[in-house]
Amino acid sequence: MAQTKKKILLIDDEPDITELIQFHLEQKEYIVKTAADGLKGIKIAREFMPDLILLDVMMPEMDGIEVCQLLKEDSKTKNILICFLSARSEDYSQIAGLDAGADDYVTKPIKPKVLLSRIKALLRRSSETHSETQNSKLIIIPEKYIVKKDGIKIHLPRKEFELLSLLSSKPDHVFNREVILNTVWGSDIIVGDRTIDVHIRKLRSKIGAEHIQTIKGVGYKFMNG
Repeated sequence: MAQTKKKILLIDDEPDITELIQFHLEQKEYIVKTAADGLKGIKIAREFMPDLILLDVMMPEMDGIEVCQLLKEDSKTKNILICFLSARSEDYSQIAGLDAGADDYVTKPIKPKVLLSRIKALLRRSSETHSETQNSKLIIIPEKYIVKKDGIKIHLPRKEFELLSLLSSKPDHVFNREVILNTVWGSDIIVGDRTIDVHIRKLRSKIGAEHIQTIKGVGYKFMNG
């Protein structure tokens, strides 16, 4: 059976950038639609239902942060992957973007090959975690931001949830500390090893210590069964 082509919506008010990115995406056989402002982007997103939205931050009428928030608040579009693509590289802009619900934040300029690699990784990660990960009486649904134990929903802060999602994406796989730090906190944010330990301890207290195993001197793994 032929694999269904992935759909990508590009929302950006710079036509030169839009045209270039669209060309490279279509070369990789993605189905692409574009919008030059946030309002049109939201309308197209609801009709087109893309797998991923590439979203500029600075746009007239409505900025990307607000667009992202509106899409994530809409029950129809809340599970669409969103990656910010912006010339703004300040930490506060990236944090605001991720806090609005985005799945990634890429700064311009970026080489097309690098952008394509990031897109591929995002779509693959989403595909790998699309189905529910069930472990004993623990249920994790990453794309819906849901964790349940014994039928009771557990509310986790964003970083704890991202850490659990990463570990559970590959049960029995050992994630070293560097990978955990770069994936959950990002290479641009400096945090110490103790940060991971503190978050692991909090997770164990909420979901049960048996689900996360420490591999001394290396990192952690999620126990499947």
